[in-house]
Amino acid sequence: MTEFNATDHALMARALRLAERGAYTTKPNPMVGCVIAQGDRVVGEGWHVRAGEPHAEVHALQHAGAAAMGATAYVTLEPCAHHGRTPPCANALVAAGITRVVAASRDPYVQVSGEGFRKLTASGVVVDTGLMETAARELNRGFFSRIERGRPWVRLKLAMSLDGRTALASGESKWITSEAARADVQRWRARSAAILTASGTVLADNPQLTARLPDGEEAVAPLRVVLDTRGRVPTRARVFDASAPTLAVHAVDMVPDYGDDIAAYSVPRVKGRLDLGAMLAQLGQRAINEVQVEAGATLAGSLIEAGLVDELLLYIAPVILGDRGRPLLGGLDISVMSERLGLEIVDSRHVGPDLRLLLRPVRSRA
Repeated sequence: MTEFNATDHALMARALRLAERGAYTTKPNPMVGCVIAQGDRVVGEGWHVRAGEPHAEVHALQHAGAAAMGATAYVTLEPCAHHGRTPPCANALVAAGITRVVAASRDPYVQVSGEGFRKLTASGVVVDTGLMETAARELNRGFFSRIERGRPWVRLKLAMSLDGRTALASGESKWITSEAARADVQRWRARSAAILTASGTVLADNPQLTARLPDGEEAVAPLRVVLDTRGRVPTRARVFDASAPTLAVHAVDMVPDYGDDIAAYSVPRVKGRLDLGAMLAQLGQRAINEVQVEAGATLAGSLIEAGLVDELLLYIAPVILGDRGRPLLGGLDISVMSERLGLEIVDSRHVGPDLRLLLRPVRSRA
């Protein structure tokens, strides 16, 4: 097992920070960063900016120039070894004279997995792997989920009062959380490949569901996915406007008339409802890495009940809405304490006056 020194750790940490700069623009590709160094002196660095353009290694090599000869490349994901929309990065590293590659993680993609390392090793390059692998996988958890599990990483966004209500009994919910929290949600939307909602939310609130960032910040528009089991959503709804692509999902026994401009596909019913697992598998086939769910209590509860939620993004506002307010989740029939769903707090911070928690299920319900 390779023993990594302090310089290795520091430069890989730098590569991971660089990779994060592509959070809004690389999809469906993973975020990747690369640092090229002579000892502890950085001579080049780069990150993957957007799909179809040069990868992180190429940017770093261009930055390093002749100083790449005899240097070490720190890269957050295994260099590619196949011709896709860009040439193989493993070849570029060899041609530049890189003598050592430190990679955080193997690329799970079948055309790359292990081939990049083998190509480098066959050319005499020393390859060390596994440095900060957990952080690298966390950064690209959606990409790893799609490749390894066949479905996207699912993040359920929720907002509630201190007493666990999401709206008044009338349905009024604007606004429980602060402007700062709502701006924060836009950034989570921007890193998502898709925003998922249900027909009930569209009919009640008519949301646009786009990622709106400050001027000068770029993001690939997330796909809007509307679960419309019975084909109830009218084509004039804002989710079907031209500001972002939209996909409607309906039951196989329905033939909604969305017209020629709206993409749609069908999935089977399970106990009268759409098969959510089949729906997510279809999104995985469409190269969707991360899905952010923004819907009501019914869909939120159904996804949790099905064990399909990977993390919860929960905003808690310091307000009280009373016992007639609408609940956070619906349909979870928990009658004994042993059936409770345990959650791990991954991150906790204040956003304006609100508290934001990032939580992940720690075990399946019994």
